[in-house]
Amino acid sequence: GKNLLFTPGIYHVNSTLNITRANTVVLGLGLATIIPDNGVVPMTVSDVDGVSIAGLLFDAGTVNSPVLLQVGPTGSSQDHTANPTTLSDVFFRIGGAGAASATQSLVINSNNVITDDLWLWRADHGTGVGWTTNPATNGLVVNGNNVTAYGLFVEHYQQYQVIWNGNGGRTYFFQNELPYDPPTQAAWMNGSVDGYAAYKVANSVTTHEAWGVGSYCYFNVNPAIVEAHSFEVPNTAGVKFHDLLTVSLGGVGTITNIINNTGGTVNSTTNNAYLASYP
Repeated sequence: GKNLLFTPGIYHVNSTLNITRANTVVLGLGLATIIPDNGVVPMTVSDVDGVSIAGLLFDAGTVNSPVLLQVGPTGSSQDHTANPTTLSDVFFRIGGAGAASATQSLVINSNNVITDDLWLWRADHGTGVGWTTNPATNGLVVNGNNVTAYGLFVEHYQQYQVIWNGNGGRTYFFQNELPYDPPTQAAWMNGSVDGYAAYKVANSVTTHEAWGVGSYCYFNVNPAIVEAHSFEVPNTAGVKFHDLLTVSLGGVGTITNIINNTGGTVNSTTNNAYLASYP
């Protein structure tokens, strides 16, 4: 019935750390690092009130883990409005210190979760870096309702960086860099669509709002790579985006539109595009 404190260090886990009690504090000092062995899920949180997780780095292992942190089991339905779970200064890394893989970094199934300063990174430099060396599909997947993100940084994943399936989501500042390293356009296609959006709001969502969102491309392995759009959302009155930005860093690569089929193109000629609001 106590809390969990990680002193500075690197912790290999060969079974899942299950946080099952309401109001548990899980705190890392000195950027304590958790590495899963043998493809286990390193940490899960039950669908309970008021868990606080802060100051941890989840570093993918050499055997693929399906997810690095899961908040709430699939199908979570409890209302945590009065006492939400919070994730503060929690970071995820796939590669960079050596070859590693994880399919998804963070999956939030519980309702009302609040996140503050998350960085989810598929490494683009360091050791163990390459299209097939540190594979990772998605950074953040939100299935819970009324989840709020403050300061969300998600970079270089190989498909959607963020997938938001729950209603009532809100994001205040989102920063993204698309994967630098697609080797060919054929290797980075969403069906017949060029590339994958950085931030995907599911077609079933009726309410979602985001402020201050930016996505950058730097396709240095193959500068001919194109992304159709960085933000992909349903066209419904309850889904609103404000102050959007796309950038082609140094003109290396192309993003055709900012959100859906709206917003200017960035490429070797025009590096920046802005959109005040959508729709």
